[in-house]
Amino acid sequence: MIICKTPREIDIMREAGRIVALTHQELQKHIKPGITTKELDHIAETVIRQHGAIPSFKGYNGFPGSICASVNEELVHGIPGDRVLKEGDIISIDIGAQYNGYHADSAWTYPVGEIAEETKKLLEVTEQSLYKGIQEAKPGVRLSNISHAIQTYVEAYNFSIVREYVGHGIGQNLHEDPQIPHYGPPNKGPRLKPGMVLCIEPMVNAGSRYVRTLEDDWTVVTVDGKMCAHFEHTIAITETGYEILTTL
Repeated sequence: MIICKTPREIDIMREAGRIVALTHQELQKHIKPGITTKELDHIAETVIRQHGAIPSFKGYNGFPGSICASVNEELVHGIPGDRVLKEGDIISIDIGAQYNGYHADSAWTYPVGEIAEETKKLLEVTEQSLYKGIQEAKPGVRLSNISHAIQTYVEAYNFSIVREYVGHGIGQNLHEDPQIPHYGPPNKGPRLKPGMVLCIEPMVNAGSRYVRTLEDDWTVVTVDGKMCAHFEHTIAITETGYEILTTL
């Protein structure tokens, strides 16, 4: 069941989203060669708690970190630890914050120092695909129009959409209905309505679309070892279109 939020609930989620965006803004200052993913996790948790929120991910189904920190061929759910970032790496950081009982969620993939031109293109295309999907989000539109816009854009650049992980609704629970694939035909699925709050989060591989989970039961990596990227915003459907909640 898709839960439409009231204006009061969206006000709370807007603040949760602002805290997520502030956390990304602070982390971006520290993403440099020599820092560990555990240090980034500590910074993120500090910022989230300083703003009266709780890290959504910490303890979620046993996840140990406040952020997901996924480096290079790691797609999602990377556990923060002693890994030291080095020049030429990329890191996908997924952040969730729970504020007054409501969640917001956003992921971004960042370069560490100077990165290869083909990797820059991967990040650029993945980020733009997120906005191509968001642009389809308006009342009366079928959900899969978002999915189709993302897939069409990504595949035009010969990159691959990961299919095992999808976007989702969000609210009092971190994951709610509907599931939002980032591929598929247009004009399918439920019609969007004002008050729906959705996390759209294309995950894109430079090589094949296939992924696997490591022995830690969390970290998802590309099967071919090639780079991958992940960008995500939480948006609310409004009377006339959409509002991005995870922004400043």
